[in-house]
Amino acid sequence: MGALTSNRKRGDEYSSLNHGHPSLNSPNLQIAKRPRFSSMQSSPDRAPALSSKSAVARVSRYPEAKPPLPRVHAPCRTLKFGSISIRDLSQGKESGDTMFNRLYAKCNSFKNFALETFRYLPKEKEVIELDGNVEEDSSIEEVEVIEDDDDRREEPNVFIVEELEAKALESGFQTTPSKVSNLSDTPSKVENAGLVLDSLSLHSDSEYVSVYKKLLETSNSKRTSKLTRLSSDIELAEKSRSRFRALRPTKKAEAVEEVPSEPFIPFTKEEEAEIAQAFSSSNRRRVLVVHENSNLEITGQILQCLRPGAWLNDEVINLYMELLKEREKRDPKKFLKCHFFNTFFYKKLISGNGYDYKSVRRWTTQRKLGYSLADCDKIFVPVHKEIHWCLAVINKKEEKFQYLDSLKGKDTRVMKVLAKYYVDEVKDKSGKDINVSSWKQEFVEDLPEQENGYDCGMFMIKYADFYSRGLGLCFNQEHMPYFRLRTVKEILRLRAE
Repeated sequence: MGALTSNRKRGDEYSSLNHGHPSLNSPNLQIAKRPRFSSMQSSPDRAPALSSKSAVARVSRYPEAKPPLPRVHAPCRTLKFGSISIRDLSQGKESGDTMFNRLYAKCNSFKNFALETFRYLPKEKEVIELDGNVEEDSSIEEVEVIEDDDDRREEPNVFIVEELEAKALESGFQTTPSKVSNLSDTPSKVENAGLVLDSLSLHSDSEYVSVYKKLLETSNSKRTSKLTRLSSDIELAEKSRSRFRALRPTKKAEAVEEVPSEPFIPFTKEEEAEIAQAFSSSNRRRVLVVHENSNLEITGQILQCLRPGAWLNDEVINLYMELLKEREKRDPKKFLKCHFFNTFFYKKLISGNGYDYKSVRRWTTQRKLGYSLADCDKIFVPVHKEIHWCLAVINKKEEKFQYLDSLKGKDTRVMKVLAKYYVDEVKDKSGKDINVSSWKQEFVEDLPEQENGYDCGMFMIKYADFYSRGLGLCFNQEHMPYFRLRTVKEILRLRAE
């Protein structure tokens, strides 16, 4: 025989009750979990004997069941201006705080939408007048603030910030402290002020302009202070520079020699045709000119050495030196008194044991030249070094021996040979002993340089041409093609200009 436990009776009694759980009346609207009852197995023959009345009687002995604690799934956000309960929602009621929050949310959404719309619309430029100056105002982003280390340490302009807040409140917008009032915590004061200016621009243009003017005045004052410091630094530097200039020794201004036009006279059409005819292949074997004083004949084949890229030969060089001497005789007041040896003189002078004056003694007799070398201002001696032409000058006017090499070469032997020759020449022709030990030996360095492997002969004869004029060497490699054609013209006409 078995006995029914109290839990079993309570379960039957509970199942027979016709009422809701007390937790259903809870304002939290959360259904409490059904209480659990322990049960024991009873004998099958006593189970049908249970009745509802006996169950109710047994349940009344137990205390009333309490609803469990409400479940909390996540922290609930408390609204700033009050809250609304689920009961109010179920009954269709709304408190005053709820209505205000809804209106505030709609107002913020409309304001944000308006700000975004105006932010991307192109703003027309407005011309405003500031202290008599007209400036263009397109948007607040165009304000440029120049800051230096001193400006970054300054406190934000409290007056501007307070006025921005006041204007914003008057316009009906609420500004949060993180955007306007606490400008010292933000990296840029102008950007935060721009937020308020955007809101002001939706309502009042006059208020916007007044605040914008004050922002411009603030930025201009900072820019003006910066420029003032820079101008003072520049003035101090200029004074120091002028003081150092006064202490520096002054150099005498070198006279700039004007380039004469005579050595660079352009060709006429007739002269160009004459030069082209001389270079033609039909005149290769033909004698173009004959110089009677030197007994030199120039054929078309010999004249080909004056074409670009060719080496000058002895006949052309010797004839050109004769033409330079004749030019001096025609106009002695315009040119220096010079003598021009031919290309064989120096070879003959050093043909013996290194120096042989007797071999050239008869080259400069009074009867042959008509003058004495001792009376010449300059004596030009062409020097040939197997495949390179140089020029040596006995400069009596300046009492020095000069050596001109278009490749900047130096040869002391040429200087010694010419010094000994000049002493012997003066003694032989006039019987005077002269001392040239005090004469300067100069390797001319400030001269036009050759930039190829074939114009050394042209450089050499042009050195003699310009020095005999009393001019500086005011030409360079670029003039060589012109000088080649000019030499052809002068040889064909047997007249140097």
